[in-house]
Amino acid sequence: MVREDMANLLLIDDDSTLIPEQVRQAFPPPHQIEVASTGALGLEAMQRCPPDVVILDLHLPDQSGLQVYEQLREQNARVPVIFITLAKTAEAAIEATKRGAFDYLFKPLDLLKLRRVVAEALEVARRQSPVLLQESAPEPDVDGALFGACPAMLDTYKAIGRVAAQDVLVLITGESGTGKELVARAIYQHSGRANAPFLALNCAAIPENLLESELFGHEKGAFTGADRRRIGKFEQCQGGTILLDEIGDMPLALQAKILRVLQEQCFERLGGNELIRTDVRLIASTHRDLKARAAEEKFRPDLYYRLSVFSIHLPPLRERGDDVAMLAKHYLRRFSRELGREIRDIAPETLSRLRQYSWPGNIRELQSVLKQALLHASGSVLLPAFLPALEWSAPSEPAQVPARSEGFDLEAFVRQQMKPGAGDVYAQTYRAVDRMLFAVALEFTRGNLRDAAAALGISRQTMRLRLRALGLQVGHTLETGEDGPS
Repeated sequence: MVREDMANLLLIDDDSTLIPEQVRQAFPPPHQIEVASTGALGLEAMQRCPPDVVILDLHLPDQSGLQVYEQLREQNARVPVIFITLAKTAEAAIEATKRGAFDYLFKPLDLLKLRRVVAEALEVARRQSPVLLQESAPEPDVDGALFGACPAMLDTYKAIGRVAAQDVLVLITGESGTGKELVARAIYQHSGRANAPFLALNCAAIPENLLESELFGHEKGAFTGADRRRIGKFEQCQGGTILLDEIGDMPLALQAKILRVLQEQCFERLGGNELIRTDVRLIASTHRDLKARAAEEKFRPDLYYRLSVFSIHLPPLRERGDDVAMLAKHYLRRFSRELGREIRDIAPETLSRLRQYSWPGNIRELQSVLKQALLHASGSVLLPAFLPALEWSAPSEPAQVPARSEGFDLEAFVRQQMKPGAGDVYAQTYRAVDRMLFAVALEFTRGNLRDAAAALGISRQTMRLRLRALGLQVGHTLETGEDGPS
């Protein structure tokens, strides 16, 4: 029987010093750790003495980690596999998760997180029920904007991997410019519909009287100017995937027709009476709070419930930490080629300013800023002087709110924030409420993160991410595995 206090771990990694040392530090005796420097040696070790958990590097000298993973699974599909890698792109994380990997961690390893993930994997091994998902499709090209190493983006990659092969509705939420369409395309590219069409339609960009025709088509004479039959997106995309971008702005009457398509898999063209069967996967995205809009009777609650079965939330750029520098360097290289510029690097002072900015327009704004800077630049290094005139002041500190709920007047707080030049009252209010709410929950549970998350009705991982984004620290004791204040 697998015991968490004495586990057999197999580490397959060609790093002979740092990574094995980190794993041994996180799992001292009586844990047993076997290290294999190649995929072949790892497979031999697996055959010789099956471990409780495998920690597998994605890049090995003799073959890829994904190839080794498939062979490991043929030998024993019940052993959980945790991938580790230096790569910060989405593609590998999505593929690994879709194929059934237990988790995916970036190097250098966070020992606390490694210990937690392995403990969870041991629990899976104890129950003998790992999750095995559908085999992967051929790898598509990676879109450069969908990458990053912050915890929220890693969670996004995993979510894509979990849901891509499952032919279900997906709702993608996040501020404008965070890359929601890229996530939708990644789901499509990793799905069983990847060889069929993908069409995206912005519900907020098309007039209401034309949107229904765009979706369902129309018959000749259906309305003034309809001089011929038009085939809509649902017919064009038969067998494929449709993204309804900004579905929160879709008119109520059309929402009812979308709901019918989801429920009955059929529709009629505008002005027609022929019943048309459809086989299309629907992905929706929005920057709005659909639950709040449903409460305001601006969005159908029944459609909201259908859409929100599986949701993926994209973090705003201001909460992605060092990803800002990573994205900036990526787009610098890309736009330099497109614009025929010779800029090859970004000065440290420039990166510092980019990190300080709050990016209300998110990745889309970052792209615009870098293009403008390149057009004004000279030499081979992007200097601060080339950046467009933006408010490069450091983001304001999160508003200080009482740790207890007594005395926290939400309306008074909002009114205090509403001052000339204010541009992020919505975000600051949510941060303030979260700080108060989490502080009260942790006080109520005496610092136990698990119990606090359960009381709030969210996962521990979600609570950890929010606490980190808010700058609140909650310690984790390796010896006991208990959460407590640090």
